[in-house]
Amino acid sequence: MLVAISATGPSMSDEVDPHFGRCPYFILVDFDTMKVESLVNSSATAGGGAGISTAQMIANKGVQMVLTGNCGPKAFEVLSAADVKVVTGVRGKIGDVIRGYKPESFQPVSQPSVESHFGMGRGMGMGRGMGTKAMPPSAPAPEPATPKQELEELKAQSQKLAQQLAEIQRRIEEAGKKEE
Repeated sequence: MLVAISATGPSMSDEVDPHFGRCPYFILVDFDTMKVESLVNSSATAGGGAGISTAQMIANKGVQMVLTGNCGPKAFEVLSAADVKVVTGVRGKIGDVIRGYKPESFQPVSQPSVESHFGMGRGMGMGRGMGTKAMPPSAPAPEPATPKQELEELKAQSQKLAQQLAEIQRRIEEAGKKEE
């Protein structure tokens, strides 16, 4: 079974990203062969439609299941149409998730876990009034994080924001060169 895990970075020590459409990476794991591949999510910084294009990319890779923190309605619709099962509420280090993977331990959801545009404006200056209100959970909420886990999550978020800022700076420089 080919599984895609939304990730904050390309390695096993990185965290599961809480956003499907705008996560910077996916870790693809073929649990039949145990082949692992890191995949850059080129739609992560898209102005709009990130969830849809990310879901299409994942479906085109032949993924059968997605493990992520949250999945919005448009991405969920594309994944469902491609018969890709979606598991939300996943958190922790990628390596730990892979080592602990058992098909019966992850229950696919039957609906998106957040409203449309949940991942928009995450420190990217997109003040378009996009909501971040979560939809009612379809499964019990995960246990509260320990202080150590919370610290690790905050560090991962900080690293992700730094990566996003670097990408924005690169795009600003690129746009400036085009104007010259």
